[in-house]
Amino acid sequence: MELITPDYIFESSWEVCNKVGGIYTVLSTRAKTLREKWEDRLVFIGPDLWKNVDNPDFVEHKTLLKGWQAQAGKEGLTVRVGRWNVPGKPVAVLVDFQNYFNIKNEIYYRMWEKFGVNSMPAYGDYDESCMFAYATGLVIESLYRYLQLDSKKVIAQMNEWMLGMAVLYLKDKVPAIGTVFTTHATSIGRSICGNNKPLYDLFEQYNGDRMAEELNMEAKHSLEKQAAFHADCFTTVSRLTARECRQLLDKNPDVVTPNGFEFDFVPEGKDFDKKRAKARRLLIDVASRLCGESIAENALLLAIGGRYEYKNKGIDVFIEAMDRVRKANPERQVIAWIFVPAWICGPRAELASRMRQETLPQFPMSDPYYTHHLNMPENDKVCEYLRFLDFLNQKEYKTKIVFVPSYLNGNDGIFNVSYYDLLIGLDLTVFPSYYEPWGYTPLESIAFGVPTITTNLAGFGLWAKEAGVSGNRLTEGVEVIERTDGNYSQVAEDIKDNILNYSKSDNEEISKTKSSAQTLSKRASWTHFIQYYYEAYNKALVDYKL
Repeated sequence: MELITPDYIFESSWEVCNKVGGIYTVLSTRAKTLREKWEDRLVFIGPDLWKNVDNPDFVEHKTLLKGWQAQAGKEGLTVRVGRWNVPGKPVAVLVDFQNYFNIKNEIYYRMWEKFGVNSMPAYGDYDESCMFAYATGLVIESLYRYLQLDSKKVIAQMNEWMLGMAVLYLKDKVPAIGTVFTTHATSIGRSICGNNKPLYDLFEQYNGDRMAEELNMEAKHSLEKQAAFHADCFTTVSRLTARECRQLLDKNPDVVTPNGFEFDFVPEGKDFDKKRAKARRLLIDVASRLCGESIAENALLLAIGGRYEYKNKGIDVFIEAMDRVRKANPERQVIAWIFVPAWICGPRAELASRMRQETLPQFPMSDPYYTHHLNMPENDKVCEYLRFLDFLNQKEYKTKIVFVPSYLNGNDGIFNVSYYDLLIGLDLTVFPSYYEPWGYTPLESIAFGVPTITTNLAGFGLWAKEAGVSGNRLTEGVEVIERTDGNYSQVAEDIKDNILNYSKSDNEEISKTKSSAQTLSKRASWTHFIQYYYEAYNKALVDYKL
């Protein structure tokens, strides 16, 4: 069956030109594939959060959509137009939404009256997200009318509950636009896990509306649910979240749109080898200077990364597993990295100074297990657990652990390179997720030829098994550990065993494992996964008539 193809695509997320989490990677890597087909008829819309600070993700162009920029100003919209500084360089509109706080109650009343969205119990980031979503709806409506798209097939894709009000606004004001609403993780599912409730053992007993009331999530849940029901096409990123949507939102997704990867981010040939060698030298150098001892060139370098969701991302079990590796006293040195941004107040000055010294210091820094100063470190969960375990990088242990609580944006004061420029130097990654709708970090890892350990509670882990990986052999590039609500200790033990076994691998086994990882990653490229988005566009436009 021939699918209906849109003429224009507008897509919005809080993470357009604003690197916060995995959705940034979803959109920024997919942009190149979409722009090859739609050129400048693809427009991304993001929040203008960088008022007087240079935004490395955004290159402003005063002449791009110049006529509309003038028209938008007359309509009271404060926008900047340019290009998103990612492969493909798509058009990006950044909108300032601050003015809409003045009419917030009026907006919420209309959303209640027309769609039953209950904003009364709102708190936290709800207001900010909804004002941005409202502004996004106005921007799309304005562009639609200025470009005279009445006779065109137009898609507006909104990501996460934060853009729910944009979906509802467009359904009310410009119903001719086909709306696609994508949830990357349900707000209530994430909240259940975040409140340490067992999501999986009691899954079929949970009612989304009742849980939202119990967990004080009524506003976000109400908005997400109504957006899912009123969008022309409702999508999510994996079979795991599809199940979650059915149970907690009472809505079955129309299409599952798994997250792909754009391989322009991955160097090739000699360039790959040079960047890998450079990354290894930097990682070993930082660890050596932090701990005040020489780290061997053949040390096993492994890491966990992502958002600071201590339980959901499996950071707790990662630390536990590494403590077990430490106590097993492996023959080979093992350096474990925790690349998880936290609330910091800058790089550690002593470490920055040590990085500039020609000779290696012969004594460790105080607290030689973190690279950047944390605000209120006494309340930081990673530091707290490391201190509890007495896992403080003592010289008598060959296994070290280093917490990097800064965004790796190339200007952190210690590494001064991006996350990808460090990822390429690793030997192994571990992402023992408890709650992970998809799992971009393990996909990024194998794309760079770094084998990974994940779990069956990550959408990526399930996809890997569907793609033919047994999940039981790291030599296939991906190990998928079975995780439940109650087997925390066994997961830590399985990770420890995998790390110890891999540390003993010979060069031939390592080469085979890396090759398997990269081969599998190619099957998750946007070249393959973009088709699911085309199906979503078709669904949203199926009732379209010229």
